[in-house]
Amino acid sequence: MTGTFRKIVLTTTAALALSVAAVKAETLTIATFSDPTPMNAARAQKEFEKATGWTIDWRVFDSGTDVIAAMASGDVKVAELGSSPLAIAATQGVDLKMFMLSYAIGDSESLIARNGSGIQTLADIKGKRIAVPVGSTAHFSLMGAIAHAGLQPTDVTVMTMKPDQIAAAWTQETIDAAFIWPPAQTEILKSGKRIVSAKDTAEWGYPTFNAWTVDSAFLASHEKEVVAFAKAMDAANMAYLKDPAAWTPDNEQVKAIASVTGATAEQIPEILKGYTFIPLKEQVSDKWLGSAPKSLKSTADFLKSVGRIDAVTDDYSKFVTTAIAQEAQK
Repeated sequence: MTGTFRKIVLTTTAALALSVAAVKAETLTIATFSDPTPMNAARAQKEFEKATGWTIDWRVFDSGTDVIAAMASGDVKVAELGSSPLAIAATQGVDLKMFMLSYAIGDSESLIARNGSGIQTLADIKGKRIAVPVGSTAHFSLMGAIAHAGLQPTDVTVMTMKPDQIAAAWTQETIDAAFIWPPAQTEILKSGKRIVSAKDTAEWGYPTFNAWTVDSAFLASHEKEVVAFAKAMDAANMAYLKDPAAWTPDNEQVKAIASVTGATAEQIPEILKGYTFIPLKEQVSDKWLGSAPKSLKSTADFLKSVGRIDAVTDDYSKFVTTAIAQEAQK
């Protein structure tokens, strides 16, 4: 083989290798929300692309019901979903699996009463207009709060609105209160009062969380990449849990979060306190992923009782897997 011919062969081989690599670089649409959480710092820094090899199109949704539709259509294979819409999706037969928690919801979702609305306590919501994204975890928490107050759903006027619509309606004083998450919650708190939060409703028997889910068929052929995704997600959360006090407005991670969400760097440190991030090594316990099927079942039972869904599945265990979290720790 002459030197020239050998050079041509090597060049051609290299070009083919690059071509194959380009073909293998999969573009994936991942559904998420605008929550200013640590994963968004990793998202801004392309950590998930580095871990999985995917080219990721991050699609931000306003509510879980929109995510369910996107997953059911096949447009989205990996998605963040609240426990309430997750229970709805499973009940409706969307073939997905919850593989890790994003966070447990606490003060990050709250019932905020507008100043001048006449609402000082939970009992005061009777006869009031309350906005919430219907089908979301916030909606589930609101229904739980109404039940805890000894009221019927018809005792309040529940108005379905997206977060940005809530902020606008608040300014126009067309609603009295809203059960919502940041950054809309942060904005309306400037002229409102926190009445209860998801932390309270969880103690009353209505727990909520956000979870990462994956299309079952997609998982079967992409388990390695989903495990890598889970590792990157856990690393992002652990970076925060290692030293929460360091996440000030001047922190580079906080600035990165601000660059891809609607929150400002000044707002983020306080907002982060409203979430409970659970290390992946703890998520495989009975307290979290182990109890998720039972939690989804009780959520579905409640949603059926208030007319949100028509039926409930007997067993939700097929919609939850601990295998990804366990493998990600190796």
